[in-house]
Amino acid sequence: MFLTVRAPIVLAVGIVPVVLLGGEEPWLVAGAWVVLCGVLAAIDVFAAPNPAALRVARELPRRVKLGDAVVERLRLGNPTSRRIRGRARDAWQPTAGAPAERVSFDLPPGESRSYRVPLRPRRRGELRTEFLAVRVPGPLGIAGRQRLLRTPGVLRVLPPFHARKHLASRVARLRELDGSTSVQVRGHGTEFDSLREYVRGDDVRSIDWRATARFGTTMLRTWRPERDRHVVILIDSGRTAATRVGDATRLDAAFESALLLAALAQRAGDHVHLVAFDRAVRARVTGIDGPALLPALVDALAPVEAQLIDTDWDAAFSQARALHHRPSLLVVLTAQEAPDAARSFLGTLGSMVSAGTVVLVGTATDTGLGEIARGRGGSDDIYVAAAAEAALESARRVTAGIVRSGADAIADTPEDLPPRIADRYLALKKAGRL
Repeated sequence: MFLTVRAPIVLAVGIVPVVLLGGEEPWLVAGAWVVLCGVLAAIDVFAAPNPAALRVARELPRRVKLGDAVVERLRLGNPTSRRIRGRARDAWQPTAGAPAERVSFDLPPGESRSYRVPLRPRRRGELRTEFLAVRVPGPLGIAGRQRLLRTPGVLRVLPPFHARKHLASRVARLRELDGSTSVQVRGHGTEFDSLREYVRGDDVRSIDWRATARFGTTMLRTWRPERDRHVVILIDSGRTAATRVGDATRLDAAFESALLLAALAQRAGDHVHLVAFDRAVRARVTGIDGPALLPALVDALAPVEAQLIDTDWDAAFSQARALHHRPSLLVVLTAQEAPDAARSFLGTLGSMVSAGTVVLVGTATDTGLGEIARGRGGSDDIYVAAAAEAALESARRVTAGIVRSGADAIADTPEDLPPRIADRYLALKKAGRL
């Protein structure tokens, strides 16, 4: 049961005159009034329709992107012979963005009606509701019945993929590299495209001597970037990924970079494999090509959260090798900025660099450190600037260690890191290294 706001009003309206005019024993009369109000409340509860008789159905999309609005439809049915009026509240967690207002309903006998509940999720992952709380007041409006109607609902909130805006321009450049324009790539390890006459400055290793003898002039083979390459993306979901950079975490920036690179590589005809790892596999996508790749990636990454533990890099790189023993490109999205903490990472990274495999390490950074390091003022500002300069120097030392291991390092803001990694992928295509 529950008491409405009318209950204390009725109680107060009766007690005040009783105490003032009750004679020699006002408290006895006041107690009798309280008992009477309790009896009226009990009668009201007994006379109220039973909310457990309601039939509840939920219509909800299975997936939505983070930040997008979605509408849940609650269908309430009244199979009884009595009219049921009341209020209902869905038990979504706060990050689902459900309104604070309750749903007011009025159901005639034997009818059902739909009610809209707007949601605007504020967190990735699976948002759940297990029940609907329903309150039905009695005819006096003093009290009523309350029930929790079990109606489970699940809404999977996907990464927003804001970096999609960079995809169209990169795909246009990819088409140029892929032979849609006159731009061609010449060199070894690429697919044969066509023959043309040799001009001064061309690589003599690409001369086709049989075609030269057949046409009576020096003929050159032109090449296009090879398809069917394997790109492995390793996302570090350890404690460093929980650091906030800008408005989001480093893990969110890694997701944006991974999704843009995967979408671009899929357009290029390459195979994309992904694993998110710290000391356990948090997400894994492999063996999916074509248009189904991107939905599979966002669905797998949706529930992944940064874990407050150090990443086991031996096991992480073993997981990457398990996806493909010799990928053409390995992209590691992590945050390694302290030489002491990065010792395990740098010691293992060299084992992944081999002939035929390009290793790229991407890190989302806060470029505000450079401005802070240049700040001057009072003693507090100088200490803060010194700390920022020390952080930048540590990051430079880690970057130098990555380069010494034979890998490439890219560090930029969360907004600029995804397009820079995509540009590096295109540069490798253009150079014939991928």
